[in-house]
Amino acid sequence: MTRKPKQPKRPASEPRKALHLTATNGEDTRKSAARVIVAPETAAARAIRATEGPTGLGERLDVPELVNSLRAQAAAVHGGDMTQAEAALMNQATALQSLFARLIERGMDAEYMDQFERYMRLGLRAQAQCRATLETLATIKNPPIVYARQANIANGPQQVNNGTIAHAAPSPIEQSELLEATHGERLDPGAAQAPSRSNPAMATVEAIDRATDRRR
Repeated sequence: MTRKPKQPKRPASEPRKALHLTATNGEDTRKSAARVIVAPETAAARAIRATEGPTGLGERLDVPELVNSLRAQAAAVHGGDMTQAEAALMNQATALQSLFARLIERGMDAEYMDQFERYMRLGLRAQAQCRATLETLATIKNPPIVYARQANIANGPQQVNNGTIAHAAPSPIEQSELLEATHGERLDPGAAQAPSRSNPAMATVEAIDRATDRRR
């Protein structure tokens, strides 16, 4: 009877290259695998591992520790700590600035016009990305403040848009009610008021200048 050769134990210092799932049965294994695959930190870890490759820093990359680090960063942002995000943006802007300078140097050293245009176009694109990254960082550090004026509901329906109050046009029902409440008093054909005693010149024509001889 032959014995199965024992697998060599992995040294404690050797980085782990895979995530291990803990489950008691097949159904738990499927659920655990699904949760790991859809987790955002797992997707980020897969991209980082593929980018680093098997050499350099990628050779010393421990996948479970990478996933734990990514999960901790996300938890910090969820708790309101933007330190890591601000550092990432600042470092990215610096890297883009270095890329911009290098591409401009390559363009200025180009011998042919098409190479010159290609390097200059890529360099200016890196410069634009650097500027956009710094603008994003400035927005995080100093978020814009929106001021809204107090709406006066006595003047009809109003809407506040970016600090500007827009007055809504009154409806036909409101216009008719407005005429009845305001202009109706002037249009009311009621009985004429009695002449004022303080100014008899304002008396009615019928009371003063009425003809004495009425035609029959």
